[in-house]
Amino acid sequence: AHKASLDIFTEAGMHNLVAKGKMLSSYLLFILNEINHLTNHNIIEVITPLDEKQRGCQVSMLMLEDGKRIFDALIQAGIIADWREPNVIRVAPVPLYNTFEDIFNFGKVIQQSLIN
Repeated sequence: AHKASLDIFTEAGMHNLVAKGKMLSSYLLFILNEINHLTNHNIIEVITPLDEKQRGCQVSMLMLEDGKRIFDALIQAGIIADWREPNVIRVAPVPLYNTFEDIFNFGKVIQQSLIN
C-alpha cells in the first residue's frame, strides 16, 4: 500500500502538487472574499495565515454569522469539513484529489445556505 501511494506521488510530482496546492488555497481565499463582498459585510474571517509560506493546504474560517448552520449545509452537500467551537470551520483542499470545481462548489454551498 505504501509503495502504491509513493508511486502516485512520484507520478504526480511533488513540485506539481505543491504548485497546485498553492493555487487551490489561493482560489479558496478568493471565493471566501467574494462571498464577503456579495453579502456586503464580512461573514467569514480567515484566521489561517494569508502568506502561503506560512500555511499548508488547511484554511480555518472564523464564521461571524450562522457558522453551525453553514457547516451543517456543507456536510449535507457531502463536503468534508471540520467544526471547532465556538465558530470555526476548517477545510483543506488537497491537491492530489481536490479540484478547482470542488472549491467553486464549496463556495456555492455557502452562498446558498446564506440565502435559505
